[in-house]
Amino acid sequence: MSRNTGQTVLALVTGAAIGAGIGILFAPAKGSETRKKLKEGLDDTSHNLKDTIAATTDALKSKLSHVKKDAEGTYEDLLSNMSYKTEEVISFLESKLADLKSKNTKYQK
Repeated sequence: MSRNTGQTVLALVTGAAIGAGIGILFAPAKGSETRKKLKEGLDDTSHNLKDTIAATTDALKSKLSHVKKDAEGTYEDLLSNMSYKTEEVISFLESKLADLKSKNTKYQK
């Protein structure tokens, strides 16, 4: 989904730059004025692209941070469940050991 968003933003910025460039080229103005307008348009597009990249980078960092926190939480839950299950197994084995000891004492008499 983020890949499609990035491609869409890039397509919009590129389309706006091309449209501005074509509009400036067909406008009746001196060459120096046209070059100045083209430079301003490229500068604006460059700034917009930098802002878009920065926003996308921040969004990705935020999502990765959330994923990392979720993974850590899942890991902690897994460890907790394993610890609980381990205690159950130990209790079960202790009860079986107690049963075996009691049976063994009956056979020893």
